[in-house]
Amino acid sequence: MTIRIEPTDVAVADALEGRPHTAWISSELTLAGFGQRLRLDPGAGPGRFERARWMFAEWVADQGPILSDGPGPGGPYAFASFTFDEESSPSVVVVPEVVFAFAGGKSWLVRHGPADKTRELLRWGEATPGHPGAHRDRPRFAGSSLPDHLWLEAVARAIKEIESDKLEKVVLARDHALWSKEPFDLHRVLSRLHLAFPECMVYLVDGLVGASPELLIRRIGNAVNSLALAGSARRDPDPRADERLGEELLVSPKDLHEHALASASVGRVLGEVCSSLDRPPRPGLLKLANVQHLATRFAGVMAEPHHVLDLVARLHPTAAVGGTPTLAAVDMIRSLEGMDRGRYAGPVGIFDPAGDGEFAIALRCAEVSGARARLFAGAGLVHGSVPEDELEETRIKLQAMLSALE
Repeated sequence: MTIRIEPTDVAVADALEGRPHTAWISSELTLAGFGQRLRLDPGAGPGRFERARWMFAEWVADQGPILSDGPGPGGPYAFASFTFDEESSPSVVVVPEVVFAFAGGKSWLVRHGPADKTRELLRWGEATPGHPGAHRDRPRFAGSSLPDHLWLEAVARAIKEIESDKLEKVVLARDHALWSKEPFDLHRVLSRLHLAFPECMVYLVDGLVGASPELLIRRIGNAVNSLALAGSARRDPDPRADERLGEELLVSPKDLHEHALASASVGRVLGEVCSSLDRPPRPGLLKLANVQHLATRFAGVMAEPHHVLDLVARLHPTAAVGGTPTLAAVDMIRSLEGMDRGRYAGPVGIFDPAGDGEFAIALRCAEVSGARARLFAGAGLVHGSVPEDELEETRIKLQAMLSALE
């Protein structure tokens, strides 16, 4: 079937209010997807990124010509969400029936069926469970894979390994299960996250919904961008207290060391593929509604083209969500966390047949299925980490999704 890319008069707010089944919202590009034309399972293992790339490319080739008179950069778009651990499954790639796209003041749609099906899909979106105006039950706590006291023990064991110089950093995460008497309204969650965290990349892919501040990689032609985050502090409603917390974070030896490891893991990979790479000499602050982070932005030009999924494969997992050295950190995560992260802390984003795309690290997220949700938050452990402080950090981070689900 021919893929058509054409102008649309649908506004971005209307597309998002149409209750998309799949969504990606960033500072550069907003996509609202309806229906499901294709679903791919790239499997487990380190080759899952390459398999996703070639499975999508083969499908696009089988569709025949792409007819485009749209004003935007292109399509069709694949929405992808990969597991953190290469041994886990399932990762997923979804191509919607219709995608409304918005970038640079332009709007266009990508469709795989007849034109009259577009409005039908919008109406289908409106019929999803948990429609606006329905009674909403409160979320109820259903437990964690590790209760707080056992998670604190796991953190203490990890810190002991770090202090014995077996590794420099490891990120330990915890989950928080919720249930409700009625299905969670994914559109409402998406909207609330977008409103609360406009600086973040907000996404909905196969039940994984979240607002991530951390850009793993953006590739547009030969230009690439990334944002490394590590080292955190809470926000304070008092502006002077909030400023003081940020200033303390900027000079904290523990947080600067944690951030330096995360930044180095990104800089090393991008330095291998870029002919030029810009980054500031010291990290700055990224302030979100509930937390502030040390942040380093990268902007580079590749020496030769690399598909965005090739870059994802090289970068993942960064030290921001895994640790240093990578293999030792991932082994420790498997032995101490007491859970399967699933797609939490894995790459989530979009890509097109040209190899352009954007991927975030799936943070501040929940895996939602009907009336059940599983939330995640992690903390980076280095020399000087204190278990109780790390537990409090995860509680602050969990609040982002808890507020959206309430």
